Amino acid sequence: MDTLYIVVPCYNEEECLPKTAPVFRRELADLAAKQLVGPDSRVLLVDDGSADRTWEIIRGLHESDPAFSGLRLSPNRGHQNAVMAGLMEARDRADVTICIDADLQDDIHVMEDMMQKRREGFPIVCGVRSSRQTDTFLKRFTAQSYYALMNLFGAKLIYNHADYRLMDRAALDKLALYHEDDPFLRGLTTRLGLPIATVEYERTPRVAGESKYTLKKMVKLAVRGFTCGRCRPKDAPRPPDPHIAERLFS
Repeated sequence: MDTLYIVVPCYNEEECLPKTAPVFRRELADLAAKQLVGPDSRVLLVDDGSADRTWEIIRGLHESDPAFSGLRLSPNRGHQNAVMAGLMEARDRADVTICIDADLQDDIHVMEDMMQKRREGFPIVCGVRSSRQTDTFLKRFTAQSYYALMNLFGAKLIYNHADYRLMDRAALDKLALYHEDDPFLRGLTTRLGLPIATVEYERTPRVAGESKYTLKKMVKLAVRGFTCGRCRPKDAPRPPDPHIAERLFS
């Protein structure tokens, strides 16, 4: 059975984590009970230089349950760097990873479908929103325009896919050859030359706390998308992240 690491980027999530961490733990136990993952599977919580009690909460979770591991970045590096740091840390520890945000707007229960797709031979499985019916007309229009522009500029994106995805070790090894600072992961994923499957899910409101994606951060992410088409792999894996300040592993 595969060792799975669920990689969860966290930034100022002191309100959210106490509510969502038990959900992550139960899902890991359910996957193990169905013999989809092995006993060494973990939830890897990546603190992206939070200014609140996020790291204190992660430390407490690790001390009370070895199924929780932790990684602390310093200073705040941004969502994509936090995800990349977690994936690269898990690369030599896990057979497969699933990255998902801490707020649980993405349906955690489709992890089972992702693992089934993995067993069918897919090294990458992307979670895709099944609809945007709850969005305003303007938001739907701008989203459609954004994806069209990204594809025009060479960033071949999967429509309605953000950063909820499964990647096996072979995919992570290929991803490690990209050394970009602040990478555009949803664009890099489709450049790895590996088969990709998708699973659909309904996106829900945040469990607690507020979205950390400000307008400024969204514009910055869009700019990274435009430049992603020019990214090229290196001959060797990216070096260890120098911004990792602390690790918690059992």
